[in-house]
Amino acid sequence: MTAIRLTAKRQATLPKALCDELHLKPGDSIVLEFRQIDGEKVWLLKPRSATPPEWFGSLRKYAAGKSVEMESIRGSIAKGRHHGSE
Repeated sequence: MTAIRLTAKRQATLPKALCDELHLKPGDSIVLEFRQIDGEKVWLLKPRSATPPEWFGSLRKYAAGKSVEMESIRGSIAKGRHHGSE
């Protein structure tokens, strides 16, 4: 078991192995989720879900919950082009 020490400002340094496992890099956010499992109080650490990039701008609400991977974006564009040519 690894212990993490908090500074006076409640800051902590995460072990490299944890950061590697969660694919975290400086500046990333972590979501903490409280759970009670078999009567024991535990906290889950999860990397924050990818948010749409800034270039979505005012269309961000339409991108919520959708993939921002290039392959998915290209597929959506191709589907739109095909649908528009009918």
